[in-house]
Amino acid sequence: MLKKTPLNEAHRKLGAKMVPFAGFEMPVLYRSIIDEHLWVREKAGLFDVSHMGEIEVRGPRALEFVSYITSNDPAKLELFQVQYSTFLKDDGGIIDDLLVYRLENGFLLVVNASNTEKDFSWVMDHRFPDGVTIRNLSDEVGELALQGPLAEEVLQPLTDIDLSKMGYYWAARGKVMGKDALVSRTGYTGEDGFEIYLAPQDTEEVFWKLLESEHVKPAGLGARDTLRLEMGYCLYGNDIDETTNPLEAGLRWIVAFDKGDFIGKEALLRIKEEGIRRKRIGFVTEAPRAIPRQHQKIYQGEAEVGEVTSGTFSPSLKRGIGMGYVPKNMAKRGTRLSVDIRGKKEVAEIVGLPFYKEGTVKKP
Repeated sequence: MLKKTPLNEAHRKLGAKMVPFAGFEMPVLYRSIIDEHLWVREKAGLFDVSHMGEIEVRGPRALEFVSYITSNDPAKLELFQVQYSTFLKDDGGIIDDLLVYRLENGFLLVVNASNTEKDFSWVMDHRFPDGVTIRNLSDEVGELALQGPLAEEVLQPLTDIDLSKMGYYWAARGKVMGKDALVSRTGYTGEDGFEIYLAPQDTEEVFWKLLESEHVKPAGLGARDTLRLEMGYCLYGNDIDETTNPLEAGLRWIVAFDKGDFIGKEALLRIKEEGIRRKRIGFVTEAPRAIPRQHQKIYQGEAEVGEVTSGTFSPSLKRGIGMGYVPKNMAKRGTRLSVDIRGKKEVAEIVGLPFYKEGTVKKP
């Protein structure tokens, strides 16, 4: 039985195409992926992200614990600051990527919907015997993502939080339409925008109010995927998973080797010492209609050298873009490769990430 977010009926009223995703029934599109994508780039799109998981960590040893189970350094966070991080296996493989919020009473860990139960079990398995209280709040939270260059203009009249003073990857508590909310300047699109955490029963009212703006249209999972891929952001299960490590995935910047011990540290230090063997790359296809997809093979000449992890048609660039892993010695900008797309080897070229460079926000 698929779970439903607090906005399930709202999506149906808007005529969304609903699909199973991460155990939920979610809207993949309302009009078209390209239309929704371009609207986010130009104005403001509204996403239902209530399927995401939320894990609360409190207690006198909360900081010590979160530092131990994540790769980044939460000690560097000020109150209401947000950090991108990962949970790692002992061998350095990525269990999940997540956002870490430092709040008044501890930490909020926002994890991928498909991994919520796995992550919560893993966190509980590693919990300290004292000084830490852990709760899975996922069913007690609704979440909206308002993304696009006009997001602040749209949201400000509805909230008592001064959004002009909120920096990227910062958050604040306040009211949205008189409802208690946690609002953060975060997102997965490369544009300016906000993620709004609400009680489930308050989510739909805020959703409809935001859609009253002429600048806002609903956007589904399809556009969310093309937007994040244009920015070169990783999708768990595609570009990163338990068989990949942060160093080869280009996520060295969220590994705090200089902090104390953390799960996976020894393995990553070995990998760093020995040198990575492969590297995540971005590529564009030469033929405009050659659209790469996950699991397609990457070749250099006749030799198979890798596999596409994410691929799509870029509405902004109007060409095929993709990411994948190739041997480190091949992972240079300008390198020519080919991708097996529907039985034909299509020419592709490695480029720097992000693919799209005109967004308001580049990376956390």
